[in-house]
Amino acid sequence: MDEGDWEKQLIEKLATAALREQRRARRWGIFFKLLGFAYLTVVILLLLDWRGPDSLGAGKHTALVDIVGVIDARGDSSADRVTEALQNAFKNKNTQGVILRINSPGGSPVQAGIIYDEIRRLRGIYPNIPMYAVIEDICASGGYYIAAAADKIYVDKASIVGSIGVIMDGWGFTGTMEKLGVERRALVSGENKAFLDPFSPMQEKHREFAQKLAGEIHQQFIAVVREGRGKRLKEGPDTFSGLIWSGEKSVELGLADGIGSLDYVAREVVKAEEIVDFTQKENLAEKFAKRFGAGAASALAEFAVRYSPGSFR
Repeated sequence: MDEGDWEKQLIEKLATAALREQRRARRWGIFFKLLGFAYLTVVILLLLDWRGPDSLGAGKHTALVDIVGVIDARGDSSADRVTEALQNAFKNKNTQGVILRINSPGGSPVQAGIIYDEIRRLRGIYPNIPMYAVIEDICASGGYYIAAAADKIYVDKASIVGSIGVIMDGWGFTGTMEKLGVERRALVSGENKAFLDPFSPMQEKHREFAQKLAGEIHQQFIAVVREGRGKRLKEGPDTFSGLIWSGEKSVELGLADGIGSLDYVAREVVKAEEIVDFTQKENLAEKFAKRFGAGAASALAEFAVRYSPGSFR
């Protein structure tokens, strides 16, 4: 190989290395730009997501708080979320009235009770701000428990309203276990610790105790409805039996006050057509945390199954 060929090859190698380095730098540059853009996007979304109703610049308005789905401690209609939304709605200086829009089959009597008590407290603090419940598809059991705290209840004529009662349900598998040859082994340190155990025969004293407990909670429910509805309630033998009625019938029975939608009540009753939603919705960070947590748990479980001793996978 002559001197010219050697120099040519060296130059080609240097040029190729430089080109590779430029490509590598370009790729990293693109990566960091995309990463920065993604970070900026997330920050903007979080800022928009965390922006409260007070930052909307609304004038005189009707405040809206939604109760949707089952009322429980971990859902969107938990007492924590709903009471915080109600507090923000009442204390806003431009709120002319508060509407609690309910579309719920019920849920936890404890969560419903907390919300009910907070509504009564807020109405005492802000006596000049009326509060109305607007029922959409369904307002049953714990949902109606909450609605009873409102000044008035409005429904659609086809809404499902009522179910003023308490249920404690479960399953019994004793017959199935016997057929399958499965034996239940429960070691307890208290004679009633296995109370209502679905794998053991129902004891009469446990049945009576559960019925009494349900009856006590039912009486609390009845007292709340009577207090909230007052003389408007036309009590009959079925009023507190757990039955449900159409919205139209519920007005006749005094369980509701009239037919009306959210827009109707805001416009014609509150006299503030603009509606500002104070509902505490799951923000982007919470959604990400839940999805990340579920994904991490799933991956961890998969790892444990795949690599645990004795695994056949």
